Amino acid sequence: MSSSRMPHFRRIRRSTKRSTNRRTTRRTATVAVASALALTALAACGTSSSDDGDSDGDKGADAANAAAPLDPKTKVTLTIDCMPPAAEKAELKQWKEDVEAFNKKYPNVTIKGKQTDPCLEPPRFTAMLKAKSQPDVFYTYFTDLQQVLDNDGAQDISAYVNDKSVPALGDMDPNVLNVLKKDGKLYGLPYSNYTMGLLINRKLFEKAGLDPNSPPTTWAEVRTAAKKIAATGDGVSGFGEYSAGNNGGWHFTATTYGLGGDIVSKDGTKAAFNNDTGKQIVDNLKAMRWDDDSMGKTQLLKWGDLQKQMAADKLGMFLAAPDDITYMVQNLGAKYDDFGMGPIPGQKATLFGGNDYMIKKGSSPDQIKAAIAWINFKFLKPGKGQFDWARSKTDGLPVGLPQPNFWTGDSKAQDDKAREASSTMPVENFQAFTDKPVTGKAEPPKAQEVYKVLDTLMSAVLTNKDADADKLLKTAEQQVNQVLANQ
Repeated sequence: MSSSRMPHFRRIRRSTKRSTNRRTTRRTATVAVASALALTALAACGTSSSDDGDSDGDKGADAANAAAPLDPKTKVTLTIDCMPPAAEKAELKQWKEDVEAFNKKYPNVTIKGKQTDPCLEPPRFTAMLKAKSQPDVFYTYFTDLQQVLDNDGAQDISAYVNDKSVPALGDMDPNVLNVLKKDGKLYGLPYSNYTMGLLINRKLFEKAGLDPNSPPTTWAEVRTAAKKIAATGDGVSGFGEYSAGNNGGWHFTATTYGLGGDIVSKDGTKAAFNNDTGKQIVDNLKAMRWDDDSMGKTQLLKWGDLQKQMAADKLGMFLAAPDDITYMVQNLGAKYDDFGMGPIPGQKATLFGGNDYMIKKGSSPDQIKAAIAWINFKFLKPGKGQFDWARSKTDGLPVGLPQPNFWTGDSKAQDDKAREASSTMPVENFQAFTDKPVTGKAEPPKAQEVYKVLDTLMSAVLTNKDADADKLLKTAEQQVNQVLANQ
């Protein structure tokens, strides 16, 4: 919703998933154990480790000083979220290698990895913010910015981030950076991102006489394909959808974006889905579920349920982000060859989400600079850190999915080439998705509260043959307006 794919849900719902694929953190997340040299797992939630004594990073640092990169002689300690746990051997190995390499340039920066599993769990995250107990460098979903700011939790890092401290900054997708801004101020740097598409089971497509290299691109085509796949029998469903755990509302939003609609008004104050687009979505789901019987009888599904069905070759299609494939392979015993992706039906826009790191409010200038230096080193350098695809292949990690990819220009060209060279999966299966990139669109304000309302609409349509689309949309509209009024 996170993504992945719950946008940020994706990191939670993917809690188990995250244990094998760090991108899926918003569906999940994890972190770690100590390493003698620079990694010390913390028992406490994390307090500032700086000895600088500066109570506010903006004070004592004029613009020129803030813009200058970290002096390698600076001595500073950072507590950091989301170091891989011991169970993620390859990821933890890479973290330790990167800390060691980082310390060759910055020998006086001590990095203390913090262990929580999953990385971000909304109730715990909220409690942490209220208690001001977040680590110096803390992990969030793209949709968490307002909550963090409401709790005065993140440092404005605008003056510190430039092409010296983050050399690839100019090649970063501005849509991703804009999600981390408020009133022109920058509060975070991205770690991963995703966009939604149509995930397909290639074996079931072939069994139904469909071309897996040409997934449906309209909802009419999805409906036709779903009927053919369901007709193969053996309890197979053609198309699957969520309707619980806020996941249904997240997917309603993704579908709306694909058709060119909005969930809330441009000014973020009113619901914007009670219209022809919203009715089209509800009517189409109702037709597939009840008229075509192509969605199966088991409903009220949440994240993880559709993945299990598809991995067991019982589901032909559902909306997803590419890292769902890694989850099914690593957690459910599926094979990369069995899956493919196409663009989201409609292709007007696609929901995007992801994860990022923020720096605790009140951090000293040296802490802020050290934090940005680490984030850049580990997460924002094409060919290095998380984008060292050759290393990932050597370490047995999957390479070849089209995301995360928040790069443009030369950085994208470099990353694409390196990713393809070290690919461990059939990248041609995702060509329909990568060849037709759809403009990403951020999640609505108060996303999880909005999704919770829309879950009710989705569950009603999929469990009640006589559900009244107009009434459901009107009720959801009223409830979302109330949510937005409480911002």
